[in-house]
Amino acid sequence: MAATSRPASPSQLRDAAPFLAADVGGTHVRLGRVQASGDASRPIDVLDYRKYRCADYPSLAAILADFLRDNPGLTDCVIASAGYPLADGTVITNNLPWVLSPRAIAETLGLAVYLVNDFEAVAHAAAYVDASEVLQLTGPAQAPRGPTLVLGPGTGLGAAVWIPNEGRPVVLATEAGQAALASNSELEMQLVRQMLQGRSHVPIEHALSGPGLLNLYNALCAVRGEQAVHATPDAITAAALAGDDALARESLEVFCGLLGSAVGDMALLYGVQGGIYLAGGILPKIRQFLIDSSFVQRFLDKGSMREALERIPVKLVDHGQLGVVGAASWFLGHKP
Repeated sequence: MAATSRPASPSQLRDAAPFLAADVGGTHVRLGRVQASGDASRPIDVLDYRKYRCADYPSLAAILADFLRDNPGLTDCVIASAGYPLADGTVITNNLPWVLSPRAIAETLGLAVYLVNDFEAVAHAAAYVDASEVLQLTGPAQAPRGPTLVLGPGTGLGAAVWIPNEGRPVVLATEAGQAALASNSELEMQLVRQMLQGRSHVPIEHALSGPGLLNLYNALCAVRGEQAVHATPDAITAAALAGDDALARESLEVFCGLLGSAVGDMALLYGVQGGIYLAGGILPKIRQFLIDSSFVQRFLDKGSMREALERIPVKLVDHGQLGVVGAASWFLGHKP
C-alpha cells in the first residue's frame, strides 16, 4: 500500500534534507526527524525521536504539530500505518482512535505527505538491523537470499514480505492479521468457538495481538468456568511472568503456541527462504517466556514441510525505532 497527497514523488534534491517519518500504531505514534546518512549499512540518521500516546491527542495532525513546534522547517512527511487508502484520501484502519487522512494533514500542516503500509516500512528496515538487536529463536544463523517475512503482534497483527529483486527489492504489504485463525488442539478449538460467539469470523489478530491476548484470556476463563480478574494485556502478561496466576500463564502459553503455528503457515504461504523477523509489540516484553514456550515446536510442526522450515532463521527484533527507520528508508528509495 502506498499513497501520496499529491501525484509527484519525492525529489532527488531532498536526499540531504531532513524530513519527518512517522510510525503510526493503534496505541502509540513514533516520530523521527530523519536524514539520509550516506552510509549504505545504516542509511538513516535519526536526528530527533519521540513517542506519543494516540489516546492523548484528537488526531494525528495534532501529534505532528506538537513535534513540528520543536522541529520547524520540515516540508516532507512519510507516514507508516496499517490500513487501506480510499479515493478521498482517508485510510481504513481497525485500530486507530481517529480517522487517518493524509490529505487533511497535508492541508492543515503544509506538508507533502506520503503513506506506506506499516509493516511494508518495517520490512524495508529489517535489512539494517544488526546482530546486537536480534535474538535467534530457531534455524541457521544465515539463510540464502530470498523472500523474508516481517511480522509482529501489537495493537493488531501486521505482516509484510521483503522480496529481493534486481535493483530495488519488492515489498509485499499484507493484511495477514485478518486471515482466519487456525487451531491445533481441542483447547484451542474451544477457545475459537468461544470467540466466535457473536461473530462470523475470528481473524488471527483477534488472538495474536495485545488486545488478542485479552480475548484469549477471557475465552479461557469462560471455558474453565473461572472469573476473569485481569482487564488489560499488560496485567495478564505481568501475572503470567510472575508465575502466580495459572490462567494468565496458560493464556500466554496458548498465545505463543498459536503464534508459532501462524508464523509457520505464513512462511509456507509466502515461500519464505531468507528468514523471519518478529518485530515490536508485545514480544520483546516476553522474550524469555517465548523462548521457553511451544513457539518453535509449533512453528516447525507442519508435517512433511518441517525440514523446509528448519532451514529458515527466525529472529526477534528489539528495535523501538524500526518503523520510523523503515518509513524513512521507503521514502528515500521511492524517487524517480
